[in-house]
Amino acid sequence: MCGIAGLIHKGKTVNIGKELQDMLQALKHRGPDSTGYALYGEGSKGDYIMRFKVGENVKEGSSAINEDKSVYDARKKQVDKHLVDLGADIYQEERLTPYSFRYVIKYDKDLMEFSKKVESVEMTEILSLGKTLELVKDIGDANAVSKQYGLYKIKGTHAIGHSRMATESGVDIRSAHPFWGYPFSDVSVVHNGQLTNYWNNRRALENKGMRFMSECDSELIAVYLAEKMRSGGTLQEGMKDSLKELDGVFTYLVATKDSLGMTKDTMAAKPMVLYESDDLVALGSEEIAIRTLLPQEIDTYDPYEGEVKVWQI
Repeated sequence: MCGIAGLIHKGKTVNIGKELQDMLQALKHRGPDSTGYALYGEGSKGDYIMRFKVGENVKEGSSAINEDKSVYDARKKQVDKHLVDLGADIYQEERLTPYSFRYVIKYDKDLMEFSKKVESVEMTEILSLGKTLELVKDIGDANAVSKQYGLYKIKGTHAIGHSRMATESGVDIRSAHPFWGYPFSDVSVVHNGQLTNYWNNRRALENKGMRFMSECDSELIAVYLAEKMRSGGTLQEGMKDSLKELDGVFTYLVATKDSLGMTKDTMAAKPMVLYESDDLVALGSEEIAIRTLLPQEIDTYDPYEGEVKVWQI
C-alpha cells in the first residue's frame, strides 16, 4: 500500500514544495519507508536542472552498502569530466547530501547520449533532467525529506509525489518514486498498483534503447510514456495507449513542464480522490491529502474506471 498525491495551480505560482509536503505527510500511514517529490518550479533561465546521486542512503532494510565520502567525491569528479567531454557548461552546483547533487547546466545536444555518459559512472543515477523539474527522493517521511533538501522553500505551479511502503524491492532511493521519464525532459510519474506484464514491456523498451535503473514497475510507466512522446505522440495519447498495453491494477499521475495527468485502469481497483475548480486541481489516494490544502467543505469525486484526464497550468 502506497500513497500518491498531485496538484496543479492554473495561472499562478505558489509554495508548491510546502503544499505537496503537507499532502504527502497526511498519507504517511500508507507508506513510511521513503518519500519522493517531483516539483515544477520557476526554472533557471532556460538551462537544464539536473538532480543526480552517486550513491545510496543506507538505512535499515536497504540492500545498499555504506561507502566513504571519498568514494562519492571520486564519482563526482568522473561525472564532471564526462560533462566537459559532452560540451556541457556547469553554471551552478550544490551538494545536498554526501551522495546527491543539483547542477544547473547548459546543454543543447541529445539527452539520451548525455544520460548514458553520466550514468556510466558506477552507482550514478540521474534522478531528473529538465528545464523546470526538480525530482528528489530519499528514505524517510515527507517532512524528513523536505527538511533534508529544503523542498518546503520551492515555488512553482504543479507537483506530484509518493509515499512508499516497500514490498517487492528494497528500502533505498533507487526503488523510491517518482521516476523520471528517461530520456525525455521534464517528465515524471508516480504510481500505485502492480503491472503484471512488466518484463515483456521492459524488454521491448530496452530493445528501443531505453534504460531502467530499478526493477520497480512504476519506473516502466515513466519510461513507457517518455518513449511514446519521444516517438512523436502526445502525453494524452500515451496515457490512453497505456490502458491497452499495460496489464494490471494501477492508478498513476504524470507531470510535464506545463501539465498534470491522471490515469486509472479499467478495473479501478486502486483508490484516487479528485478535487477540481477553475484554478486548482488536487488529487490523492485519500481525501485527507486534499484536506491539507482545503480544510473547508468541498466536493470531491472518485475518477471512473479507464479514465484519463490532463490539466494545463
